[in-house]
Amino acid sequence: MRYWLFKSEPATWSWDDQVAKGDAGEEWNGVRNYQARNFMREMALGDRGFFYHSQTEKAVVGVVEVCATSHPDSTTDQARWDCVDVKAVMPVKTPVTLDQIKAHPRLADMVLVKNSRLSVQPVTEDEWRIVCSLAGIPA
Repeated sequence: MRYWLFKSEPATWSWDDQVAKGDAGEEWNGVRNYQARNFMREMALGDRGFFYHSQTEKAVVGVVEVCATSHPDSTTDQARWDCVDVKAVMPVKTPVTLDQIKAHPRLADMVLVKNSRLSVQPVTEDEWRIVCSLAGIPA
């Protein structure tokens, strides 16, 4: 299993919106960055990801799971854009803010710290465990 982070502006697509989709999940669509698209093409069923509210909160607020692998993004006719489907797994007990992540010495190389604008990004297993610990959830 691999780990990821999915960023969304809560006013556009929030954790509550994701939870409301249930086990069917929802396309993680609208991504128009080649690097983020390529990460989605690497994803496998069952991979886990942090659901991150960008903009105002700037915090990890939940955990999602990839429930459909890379396929054409339904929001465009351009064949070059793919997406995956994700479903909500659990909320975090304590949101983990970007400031907390930046302050943690073992998270200094996390993509979220180095390239905070990337909407879909990999998370190492060690980073996953640390953020889960900070969030009060099992890794």
